[in-house]
Amino acid sequence: MKFLHTADWHVGKVLRGRSRADEHAAVLRELVELARAEDVDAVIVAGDVFDTAAPTPPSQALVMQTLMALREGGREVVVLAGNHDDPRLLDVYRPVLGTLGVHVVGRFRRPADGGVVSWTTRVGEEVRLAAMPFLSHRYVVRAVEALSDTPDQHNRSYADRFAHLARALTAGFGDDTVNLVAAHGTLPGGKMGGGEREAQTIFSYYFEATAFPPTTQYAALGHLHRRQQMPGPCPIWYSGAPIAVDFGEEANTPGALLVTVEPGRPAQVREVAFGGARELRTVRGSLDELAARAEELGDAWLRVVVAEKPRAGLADRVREILPNALTVDIDEDFRPTTATRRATTAEGAPRTPRDLFRDYLAQSGRSDERVVALFDRLYDEITEAGGGEG
Repeated sequence: MKFLHTADWHVGKVLRGRSRADEHAAVLRELVELARAEDVDAVIVAGDVFDTAAPTPPSQALVMQTLMALREGGREVVVLAGNHDDPRLLDVYRPVLGTLGVHVVGRFRRPADGGVVSWTTRVGEEVRLAAMPFLSHRYVVRAVEALSDTPDQHNRSYADRFAHLARALTAGFGDDTVNLVAAHGTLPGGKMGGGEREAQTIFSYYFEATAFPPTTQYAALGHLHRRQQMPGPCPIWYSGAPIAVDFGEEANTPGALLVTVEPGRPAQVREVAFGGARELRTVRGSLDELAARAEELGDAWLRVVVAEKPRAGLADRVREILPNALTVDIDEDFRPTTATRRATTAEGAPRTPRDLFRDYLAQSGRSDERVVALFDRLYDEITEAGGGEG
């Protein structure tokens, strides 16, 4: 059996206010083309198909179109809810998509009620897949425990109950079947990609690799955006995200995993990179250095660290040079140091607001005669209306 393992699509994700709908459409087309080219038997989507619990109609349309395209030719498609998804929304899709051959699991289910998805491949192999969507901490740790137990006990309770659920869902794994687990969550030691929700990736949400029995031939995980293999009693992989969702992920290689597995044998895994999304890059330099690199940077989304003293209009100038600059920061070496502010002149007279504002600009490295003139004009208008500086 050959299948694709993918996760963390985050359809609908914007980057510093910029839509990435075209990029999401491009990478999901790559996924569909890969499924066709490799003639896979199945596709596992291990959670976070959407970026938000309330996806827009265009985001939902793109996901539905992609799932239908992946289903072409009778491929089995299994979709889990991740921590970004609303499990209730996925369960709304469940009966309709189920009639079309797409297995949707929004919330944990008993094995006979959809918690274990079974099918027979084209060559007659029997497949058992234990579906473990994201498990919210509030459903695991009861209110009385939250009041009485320590955080360490809460963490242990989450891991223990996740393992209990895994045992129930994998109890039917046999020596003559292809045994798979799909789950959305965090294993200890996993390297974060950079764009995960930290509150749902910390120790309170960890489970142990030992939750997956040795009879498991492959565990397909979602949630961590960096593609990586995890140690455990069976092959365990995070597929990573097919698109870098934030600048913390610019070093990641977006893509998916192509997995081949037979009954009684460990899975063989091949990593496949995608190139449909725009690159995310952090660039540093003076205005002249940035201008010299503008052509090289192409259409990449940019986080710019400018090596210039702060001044009015600097960010606008950077964006004139690099229109794809989404954030503009000042290099640490050019940031002003804090200076002690004097409240009086050398002669001991009180300093006026004009004096204090000029001191602030000088001390912060933002001196600009245009800003000074604007402050003077606004200050004059206010003091004239109020009856003078006194």
